[in-house]
Amino acid sequence: MIASNLSDADICLDGRVAIVTGGTRGIGAAIARDLLAAGAEVVVCGRSQPDGLPRAGDRTARFLPCDVRKHEEVAGFVDAVGREFGRIDILVNNAGGSPAVDAATVSPRFHEAIVALNLTGPVHLSQAVTSWMRGGRDAGSIVNIASVSAIRPSPGTAVYGAAKAGLLGLTRSLAAEWGPDIRVNAIVVGLVETDGEVEAYGSEAARAAIAAALPARRMGRPEDIAKGVVFLCSPMARYISGATLEIHGGGEKPLFLDQVERLGGL
Repeated sequence: MIASNLSDADICLDGRVAIVTGGTRGIGAAIARDLLAAGAEVVVCGRSQPDGLPRAGDRTARFLPCDVRKHEEVAGFVDAVGREFGRIDILVNNAGGSPAVDAATVSPRFHEAIVALNLTGPVHLSQAVTSWMRGGRDAGSIVNIASVSAIRPSPGTAVYGAAKAGLLGLTRSLAAEWGPDIRVNAIVVGLVETDGEVEAYGSEAARAAIAAALPARRMGRPEDIAKGVVFLCSPMARYISGATLEIHGGGEKPLFLDQVERLGGL
């Protein structure tokens, strides 16, 4: 028998304080729940008070309002969390997204808002937490939630894809600049089913066809992403920084393979 060096302490986040942006619904809420379950105190933020908050057992996330696109709100939000808990150990830059638009005709103001939400906001949040994370007993952990749109063409959401690609570059650069006090990693998120996502794919049949085309034969679930976040924030990942974890069920099959198969090839 081979002895294992793993222990409960390797996945325990007791005493840690975590911020999850956009943590009131969807993937963000799943991340908040799993961090709570691992023992962390969790603060989520959004532009307005949600109807409910993420829970795990008898523990509930705290909510503070913050528009991550506005640096002055970000500074006040992070300072309020740090003052209340006396520390900040984890930041998950999860807030993001974009509706589909025509890149040629949409307004410059729209593009600026998408960049602010998906790239500039994470920059400001990461800056704001550094003073709380440096000098602690354990390294702080920042996890940036990116997208497959960052690593393949993203027609209809071109600026979103560009902003997420920038987030991957930011991850590598901050990891190099802020180590060893702060570890910075990213997760590339694939196609994920959340509430209301059937409409996003046009129909249940279209969603099922997309799921069947993935190597995992299903689309992702919010908890799949949450498990990756907990791992990257845990002591098990203490030597992981500047890395990109792809959680996409094996990725999307190249388009040319569909054409080859349709024409009687492979």
